[in-house]
Amino acid sequence: MATQFQLFKHRRFTSMFFTQFLGAFNDNVFKQALLLVLTFTAASKIGFEISVLNNLAAMLFILPYFLFSAVAGQLADKYEKAGLTRLIKILEIVIMAVATVGFVFEWYSLLFVALFLMGTHSTFFGPIKYAYLPQAMRNDELVGANGLFQMGTSLSILLGMIVAGFLAQMANPLYWVSACVLVIAVLGYLAARFIPLTPAVQPNLKVNWNIFTTSADTIKYLYSIPYLFFIILGNSWFWFYGATFLTQTPEFSKVILHGNESVVILLLTLFSIGVSIGSLLCKTLTKNQVSLRLLPFGIAGLSLFAIDLYWSLSSMTIDANALLGITALSALPGSFRVFFDLFMLGFSGGLYIVPLYASMQAYAPQSHRARVVGANNIFNALFMVTAAIFAIVVLNVLKLTLPQLFLVTGIFNLVFGVFLYLKLNKHSQNAVIQNTDELNPSNL
Repeated sequence: MATQFQLFKHRRFTSMFFTQFLGAFNDNVFKQALLLVLTFTAASKIGFEISVLNNLAAMLFILPYFLFSAVAGQLADKYEKAGLTRLIKILEIVIMAVATVGFVFEWYSLLFVALFLMGTHSTFFGPIKYAYLPQAMRNDELVGANGLFQMGTSLSILLGMIVAGFLAQMANPLYWVSACVLVIAVLGYLAARFIPLTPAVQPNLKVNWNIFTTSADTIKYLYSIPYLFFIILGNSWFWFYGATFLTQTPEFSKVILHGNESVVILLLTLFSIGVSIGSLLCKTLTKNQVSLRLLPFGIAGLSLFAIDLYWSLSSMTIDANALLGITALSALPGSFRVFFDLFMLGFSGGLYIVPLYASMQAYAPQSHRARVVGANNIFNALFMVTAAIFAIVVLNVLKLTLPQLFLVTGIFNLVFGVFLYLKLNKHSQNAVIQNTDELNPSNL
């Protein structure tokens, strides 16, 4: 039986896959390296609290999604996507050159500027890559392509964090980080050179550069298509859920499990591999169809294993005078149940998110597809910021523990999931899947 991995035989898929993989990889190498610099060097030098600098960094990266996503969607609908991607990748090289100057001379303000610009780069690339897939893929390839993209995104995030941590331990780490992000940016541009020409879907569109009215108009348009609106709410909930769990991973590892840095990487790896496997299985489980039949299983798994993670942590007793490594932690009773819960959370997340992304692309009107993705990015950013506020309230205001935060999130997920599924069922009869054979350069 054909698998989605056969898509790698076609330039129309492989070129965009590696372009987006390298872009996400570079984002995370740079962000993680900057966070390490802020934590271990900059905070003491410039007299700021570490938490203030780290939260400022997170805000600066997300801010462009609020500001520019609607404009980015317009540009992706108006212009040919291959040429636009190459232009954005050239800008990435320039941004990484700016970051290199910031790293080498330890100009932290310049590094914050580069971080904002990288967030802007990702904002403008997002609508292109997700609007490209339904143009370049056939109907029976769309779910598999999205599964591979989600796998690639999960692995690029994980690898980016690991590589940044590895480079930070080398002699002259800032020089190594600078060289790495520049090389990755160049490789991303070279991958973009192979993306086939992708016709503009609305070349006569007049771009509205007012970021506020454009964002409002985009959201208003999305709301006029209820099925698509609730699909995007579902997408954004995944980012809320993921941010709530992954942001707490370092503290969860150190405070609850008494684990060292290697345990943090293990936990992230388990979650990322789970997402990757769940994403890849979507093609087989849906029989290549754009369908939400896996959504209830994803919702159930995200709640079940979050609640079980609470119970498994509550039943563990860890008495350690020093931080434990992976081997020592694995020897403790109950540890593998924790590992299994994290893996299954990722697996359930893959089953949940891939059908939603494929549906967003398939049901978005062709003339507005990239703008719909832009609206999705706005909601994603909003939900991620809300996740940070939610965690602060639960942990610092309500004084609940981290396991209790996981429990509350699992319960909220069940409530939201039932609401989402009922709304999608209600509006599904009016939803019309769009043609996804617009480009279909089968010889590429």
